[in-house]
Amino acid sequence: MPVDEPRGPFNALPAGLHHHLRPFFADITEEVVRAIRTGIPEYARPADDTYMQGVHLGVDHALQGFLERMAKPDTDWEPVKATYQRIGRGEAEEGRSLDSFQSALRLGARVTWRRVNALVDADLLPRNVLAAFGEALFLHLDEMAAATTAGYTEARLHAAGELQQRRTRLLDLLTADPPASAEAIAELAHSARWPVPRALAVVAVDQRPQAGAQPIVAPEFLARFDVQPAVLVVPDPEGPGRARAVAGALHGRRAAMGPTVALQEGARSLRWASEALDLVRRGVLANTEMVRCQDHLATLLLLRDDALIDAMTEHRLRPLEQVRPPQRERLAETLLSWLQCGHNASEVAVRLAVHPQTVRYRMRQLDELFGSQLHDPAAQFEMQLALRALELRRGATGAGGG
Repeated sequence: MPVDEPRGPFNALPAGLHHHLRPFFADITEEVVRAIRTGIPEYARPADDTYMQGVHLGVDHALQGFLERMAKPDTDWEPVKATYQRIGRGEAEEGRSLDSFQSALRLGARVTWRRVNALVDADLLPRNVLAAFGEALFLHLDEMAAATTAGYTEARLHAAGELQQRRTRLLDLLTADPPASAEAIAELAHSARWPVPRALAVVAVDQRPQAGAQPIVAPEFLARFDVQPAVLVVPDPEGPGRARAVAGALHGRRAAMGPTVALQEGARSLRWASEALDLVRRGVLANTEMVRCQDHLATLLLLRDDALIDAMTEHRLRPLEQVRPPQRERLAETLLSWLQCGHNASEVAVRLAVHPQTVRYRMRQLDELFGSQLHDPAAQFEMQLALRALELRRGATGAGGG
C-alpha cells in the first residue's frame, strides 16, 4: 500500500516489528517523560505526584497506541481519536495554551525517533525499517495533534458560549428595573470575568439594516445586538480613551449614550439613551454617530411626553388660535424670542433680523391676545416651554423625521 494513503505507513511496516520494539518502549516512555518535564515548563511539576502520573500515563498511552497500530494497521482509530479529543478538552479546561501540548508531542516523537535510530545503529533492528517507521511515527503524531486540537477548540468554543451567556445575563441585570442588588451584580460579574466599575453608562444603538454584521466589541464592554435598540454597557465612561473605544465598538452605527450613573442605575441610563435615540430618528437631535444625553438634557425633558406638551400648549397658547397660521407662526416666534431675551425688543429684533418697531407692533398684538398672562411669571415660563417644544417639533418635521 502506498505510504501516502491513510494508514499506508503502518501497512508498509514489516510484520512482527512491534514485537521487536515492545521491550524497549518502557525505557523510551521514561526518556520521553524526562524530556517533557525538563524541556517544557508547563509540565514541570515535580512536587505534584498526581499530575506527573498523568503526564506519564499520557506518554505511555501514546506510545502503546502507536504499537497497537503497528500490530493492527486497520484497527479502528475513532476510540483513540476520542481519547485525544478528551485530552484537548482537558488542556482547555486547565487554561493552558495548546502550544505546550503540541510541543510535548513533537518532543516525544523526536525522542522516540532518536531511540529507534540508536537501536538500528546497535544492529537490534534492520535499517530498512527506518523509512516506514518514520512515516508511521509522524502520521501518528499528526493525527494525535489534529484530534487534540479538535477537542481543545470544542472546549474553548463551549466555554466562550457559556461566558457570553453570563455576560448577557449581567447586562440584563445591570439594566433591570427595579435594580438588582449590588451583591447579585458582583457575583455574576465575577463569573462573567467583568471587573466591576465605579460607574457606567448605557448606549442605545440603532440596528439599521445597512449597518452590516454584528460587530465584535472589546471585552471591557457588555453588548447585546439581538435586541432593538442594541445595548452597549460602558464601564467608567469618563475614563481615558473611552470615547475612542466606544466609537470603535459602534462601527458607524447611529447611537445615543445615556448619562453616567451608579452601578445599580443602568435602567435609567438606558431609558434616557433610548429616548435620545428616538429623537435622533425623528430629526429633533442631530444625526451624528453618537449623541450624548448630557448635552441635550433640556430637549429630553421637554419632549419626554408629547401628550403633556400638547396639554400645556392648549392651556397656554390657545389665544394664538385666533389668528391666521402665517401670522400665528410669526407671533409665536416673536413671543419665544421675547421671553428668551428678557423682554428686550431691540435684542429680539437683532435675533429675528427685523426692525425694532416690528417687534413692538407684534408685542402689542400679543398683549391684546394674552392680556395679563403675558406679565405672569408662571405663565411666561410655561409659554416658553411650550413654544420651545413646538420649535423642536417643527425642526424635526423640517428635517424629514431623521
